[in-house]
Amino acid sequence: MATEISAASLFLGPDRGVSDNVVLRHDGGVITDISEAAGAASGSRSFVIPAFVNAHDHARATASSFGAVGMPLESWILRAALGTPVDPYLTAASALARSARAGCAAMMVHYTRPSGTMPLVDEAKAIAKAASDVGIRIAFALAVRDQNPIVYGDAESVLSGLPGDDRKTIEDLFVRAPMSPKAYIELTDAIAAGIAGPMVDVQLGPAGVQWCSKPLLEAVAENSARIGRRIHMHLLETVHQRAWADQHFPDMVRWLRDVGFLSERLTLAHCIHARPDELEMIAASGARIVTNFSSNMHLRSGLAPIAAAHKCGCAIAVGVDGLALDEDDDILREMRLVQMAHGGLGFKATWTPAEMFSHAIRNGRRATGAPGSGELAAGNPADYVVIDLVRLDRDRIMPVDPMALLFARGNASLVQEVVVAGKSVARDGGCLGVDLPAIERELRDMYRANVGKLESFRRLWPPLSQRLGGWFEQQLTCQ
Repeated sequence: MATEISAASLFLGPDRGVSDNVVLRHDGGVITDISEAAGAASGSRSFVIPAFVNAHDHARATASSFGAVGMPLESWILRAALGTPVDPYLTAASALARSARAGCAAMMVHYTRPSGTMPLVDEAKAIAKAASDVGIRIAFALAVRDQNPIVYGDAESVLSGLPGDDRKTIEDLFVRAPMSPKAYIELTDAIAAGIAGPMVDVQLGPAGVQWCSKPLLEAVAENSARIGRRIHMHLLETVHQRAWADQHFPDMVRWLRDVGFLSERLTLAHCIHARPDELEMIAASGARIVTNFSSNMHLRSGLAPIAAAHKCGCAIAVGVDGLALDEDDDILREMRLVQMAHGGLGFKATWTPAEMFSHAIRNGRRATGAPGSGELAAGNPADYVVIDLVRLDRDRIMPVDPMALLFARGNASLVQEVVVAGKSVARDGGCLGVDLPAIERELRDMYRANVGKLESFRRLWPPLSQRLGGWFEQQLTCQ
């Protein structure tokens, strides 16, 4: 059905800027026309922009609710086991709906912690159904690891002093028989057969080099090159991962390049501790880097070299990683933080807000397999967000570029409507396809009932946390 929206202002891109008093028309999920309105805009004022992309996430529960607060990633990952999905559909629907109401048309689901309650193909189908019900595009990659489940190396010194029952609790939670590279590729093929389509892009998802053997990474690279499947992976997120690489795999990024892992099909999350020569190799390959500013701060991982990466030609996207500043999945605030932290020093700008916005949208869509560049133009998908321009430009003292205002004071509360593939999926802070408050109430009740089953893990957490810290700190001093 043909639809049109009259906008006081519409963002056409960093080169064409903002056009006022415009009508956008779309039909069948595609923009058909953008033209000047016949008369002056009246009534409510709006600012129409391309829909956002959450280019790195895991579609999980809010980890802080389980006490995973103010700790480094290496402890956080284990503590967050308390938030293992109790219901894959509801957990994914909650995360996807939060992302949708914040203005995202697409989201990366790097699925790192399955529920264990059903076969993995069925779990992927549950997540795809949640995305369909919410109404947004997703990329889905089942994360895989076949080494170093507890620390980056031999965990015996961490586990040996624990009482037998406590050690068994940890091993039951985190130690699994590794999946063979062949089995992982076959499982990804089965997931793709079950859920891939116009709104779902199935990808390969090695968790990170320190968690994956060379044969596994080689198999992923080969499969990606052979059939064109995208890859999504963490890289050099923490100082401890940097230390591991320097000690055990000093030519890591060069090796990834040489085996064909680095390519335009690859998206790398974080890269906080990537060095200049590594950034150059990533840029030359055409791979993208997703930066996750607030997650990096929450987990004390560091400040990524995003301006340097952009300068050497890296394609940059933005993700929330389930840990936005206020844990509310506000992608707009996240983009503003990236711009504030990496947008320049003094009079030397890395990029303008409009340029940064366009880069993040275009590269985010490439990372998630979403069609089109994200620009609002005839022939592109009708994926857009309507911003309340009255509230954004609350003073109206003089004309001010609405994109500049968006990066000065914008947040998700200003999102009036989110349209994906021509369909309205969120309006005025509410999701139209699912009842998010009811889902979150049901999830809370389920988690409260479930948390008692992990009482032994909660009890042994203090000594385990201390041992983990000691192990990782010792690796830093061994360099």
